[in-house]
Amino acid sequence: MSRFLLRRQKIQIQREDTAFDAYIIGKENAPAIVVVPEFWGVYFEVKNHAQKIASLAPGYRALIPDLYRGKVGLDVAEAQHLMESLDWPSAVKDIDASLNWLKSNGSSKFLKLMLWLGFYGAPSAELVDATKANAPVQAHFGELDSLTAKQLEEKLESSGVPNEVNIYAGVGHAFLNVSPEGKQMRKNMGMNDDDPAAVELAWWKASALPTK
Repeated sequence: MSRFLLRRQKIQIQREDTAFDAYIIGKENAPAIVVVPEFWGVYFEVKNHAQKIASLAPGYRALIPDLYRGKVGLDVAEAQHLMESLDWPSAVKDIDASLNWLKSNGSSKFLKLMLWLGFYGAPSAELVDATKANAPVQAHFGELDSLTAKQLEEKLESSGVPNEVNIYAGVGHAFLNVSPEGKQMRKNMGMNDDDPAAVELAWWKASALPTK
């Protein structure tokens, strides 16, 4: 894939009586992935992940909705405040609007990738009922993270939802954040685990998940 195709663009998506910014990267007609950002907001590591996704074979189109409306957490306390202040029903509408934008702009196949707000956790049942998923669910958790992985797996299994819940030994929360800055942020939060093999395996499995 050429550098031109991997250039990130900032767009604005309209829904109902509001609008929000989003960032998109990748080929227009490629399978699309909505990358829901971490609790920091749309910061450098989320953009790194979108870049990585767009470059995976056979090529994807990644869209990051800015759920915090331009704000980024500069430290844990600020990021925690942003996440706790987030209007979650509105955020879900932003994600749906992102999918609709992609459908209207050249994409026909889709995935959602939840990062810290979901990739290593699970949304509340009030917002998203995992037992009613109408597509296969793939999840990735560090073994040192919370018990969310097993809880999610039990819900999906009992409901007959096709799923693949992956738990990586010896790593914890946000283990995909491997840039020098990302590693330092994790260390500042007391997370010193580092397993390149787990990171590589997680990306390989994520890229192999069929698009809907």
